[in-house]
Amino acid sequence: MKGIGVGVSNWKFEPFGTHEIRPQGWLMDQLKIQATGLCGNLDEIWPDIRDSKWIGGDNDGWERVPYWLDGFIPLAWLLDDKDMKDRGVRYIDGIISGQHDDGWICPCAVGERSTYDIWAYLLITKVLAMYADFSDDERIKPVLTKALYRLNMHLDDHTLFNWGAARWYEGFIPIYWLYEKIGEDWLLDLAQKLMVEGFNYYAYFENFRDKTPANKWSQLTHVVNLSMCLRQDALVSRLFGGNAGEFPKKALEILEKYHGMANGHFTGDECLSGTSPIQGTELCAIVEAMYSYANIIAATGEPEWGDRLEKLAFNALPAAISEDMWSHQYLQMTNQIKCVKLDEEHVIFRTNGAEAHLFGLEPNYGCCTANFNQAWPKLVLSSFMKSANGIVSTVLVPSKTTTRVREVAVECVLDTEYPFKDELRYTIYAEKPVEFTFSVRIPGFVDAARVDGKSVSPGSFAEIRRKWQGHQTVTVNLCFEPQFTERPSGMHTLWNGPLLYSLPIEERWEKREYERNGVERKHPYCDYEVFPESKWNFGFAGSIFDVCESDISETPFSASNPPISINAIMAQIPWEEENGVCTELPLSYKPKGDACTVKLIPYGCARLRMTEMPKLFEGADAQRPTLGKKDDIV
Repeated sequence: MKGIGVGVSNWKFEPFGTHEIRPQGWLMDQLKIQATGLCGNLDEIWPDIRDSKWIGGDNDGWERVPYWLDGFIPLAWLLDDKDMKDRGVRYIDGIISGQHDDGWICPCAVGERSTYDIWAYLLITKVLAMYADFSDDERIKPVLTKALYRLNMHLDDHTLFNWGAARWYEGFIPIYWLYEKIGEDWLLDLAQKLMVEGFNYYAYFENFRDKTPANKWSQLTHVVNLSMCLRQDALVSRLFGGNAGEFPKKALEILEKYHGMANGHFTGDECLSGTSPIQGTELCAIVEAMYSYANIIAATGEPEWGDRLEKLAFNALPAAISEDMWSHQYLQMTNQIKCVKLDEEHVIFRTNGAEAHLFGLEPNYGCCTANFNQAWPKLVLSSFMKSANGIVSTVLVPSKTTTRVREVAVECVLDTEYPFKDELRYTIYAEKPVEFTFSVRIPGFVDAARVDGKSVSPGSFAEIRRKWQGHQTVTVNLCFEPQFTERPSGMHTLWNGPLLYSLPIEERWEKREYERNGVERKHPYCDYEVFPESKWNFGFAGSIFDVCESDISETPFSASNPPISINAIMAQIPWEEENGVCTELPLSYKPKGDACTVKLIPYGCARLRMTEMPKLFEGADAQRPTLGKKDDIV
C-alpha cells in the first residue's frame, strides 16, 4: 500500500486504499441496513445470483453477478462482516475456477465468444481488481493478466458491439490496476482498442440531436450509458493524461437543459425523456452518475463534482429505495403521487412498462436489483482522498481514514450529521510530528462557511497547512438558507443546502406476493404498490420557512422520522390525477382556500411526494392567498 505522495497517477487526487477508509455515524447505519436487505441476501433468494452460470449454475451468466459483487464486496469488507466476506469469496472462487486455459473469464462456450457482449467481461475484471484491493488475494494479478491479455487478442477479431461498445471506458479500471503492477505495453494497446472501437460520445454531444424526447429505445439516449460516459475522460486520463473535466461539463450542460430533473440528475425511462416532473429516471443511472462524479473529482480536483455527488447521494438515491432496502424502484418521478401498476393503455413512461415505478424485487428489469448496491459503499470510499500534499475531505459524510503520511501513522475522523445538520468536526491524530495539508471541500451551494472561525469561500477547498501531532480538531460551519429554484415548467422546487424538499404524501404499502418466470416474490422481497393517504395538490403560498431539526434515527432517510423538516406556508390548488399520475401542471394557480403551514421533508425521505410546485404569489393567474394560522399544520 502506497503512502501519500508516492506513485500518484495523473489524477489530482488519489483514492485511499480500501483498507484505509471506513464509514461512521449515520452512514454506517445505512450500510448495516443494506447488509440486512436485498444486497446482503440476493445470493440466497434471487436465481440470477444464487444459481448463476458464474458459479456453475444455469441462470444468468452476464452482468448480474458482476453487478452484485461490485456492491456486495465493498459492503462486506467495509462492515468487516465475516459471513459476507466468505460468501463473496465463494463467488470469486467460482469465477476463477471457471477461467479458461487461454484466459477467457466469462461463462460462455468458445463458440459463443463472438456473440458474447463484452460488457460483462469489462465489468467482472473491474470487480476482480477491486476485490484484490480489499482482500490482498494474490491469485488476482495472474488471473487478470491472463484475462486482459485474452481480451486484447479477442478484440483483434471481434470488435466491440452493443453494451460493450457503449461502456468501453470501464475497461480502463482493471487495465490501470494491472498496468501499475506489471507496466507492460500490451495493456496500453488494449486501452487504445477500447477507445477506438467504442462509442464516440464527443461526436454525439458536439452535434446533439436528441433535444426532444422520442418514444423509442436507443443506446445513444440510454440514461445509464449517458451517466457512465461522464467518467470516460477521468478514466482515460489515468493512463494517457488530458482534461478530465471539460467533456462532462459540456455533456451535463446539454443534458440538464433539455432533460434535467429537480433532483440533480436527468430523465431516462429508460431513454432521455425531457424535463417533466412525471417522467422518471432509472436507479442504475443515479448510482452510475455518482461513481462518475467520484472519479471526476479525483481526476480534476474540482469541488463542483463533490456537490453533484452529494446531491444525488442525499436525494435521488434514497428516494428510490425503501427504508429497509428490501425493495427499490426502477424509475423514480419528481412528482410521485402513487406507485401502482398503470393501465397498459396509459403508461406515462416512454420506453418502460406499467410497473417500472413500483417498489419491488426487480420491477421492470433486474439490472438495478443487482447494481444499486454499489452506491452507498462507494460513497464511503470517496469520502477522503489523497493529494500530493496531504489529505482531502472530498465528500462530507461521517467516515474515517487511517493512513501514513511521510511514513507517519495518521488518522482523520469526520464526525458529522451533515447533510441534515451544518457542522463538520474533524479529529486528526498523528503518531509523531508531521507536516501536511488537510483540505476540506466547501460546497458551492452554501451561502457562507467558516473553518475554525475563519471565513472561507464556497465552492473551494479550504486548506490547512500545519505540523500535526497528537490529537487536533478542525471545525467547519456551513451556512445555508431555504431557497427556490425555478424549473422549465415555470414551477419551483425548494432547496436547503444539499437537500431538496418535498411535500410528503402519507403512504399505504400493499404487498404483492407472486411468482413470475420462475422468480418468487415473497415478503420481505416481494413487490409493493404504494397508495396515497393524504392530499397532495398544493402550491407554495409564501417564502418564509421554519427549519426544524430532529435526532437522526437508525433509519436516516425515514418518512415518519426525518432528521430535518421545513414548515412552509402552502395552499391547495386545482390539480388532478390522470391515469395513475398527477398531471404535469395544475389546472390553475388560484388557491382553493386559505393557506396553512405544511411540513416538508427531504426528497430522499419521501417515497410519495410532490416536489415541483407552483409559487402562488407569482404568476399570471395567481392570487396571493390569506395566510392561515402557524399551528394549522397539515
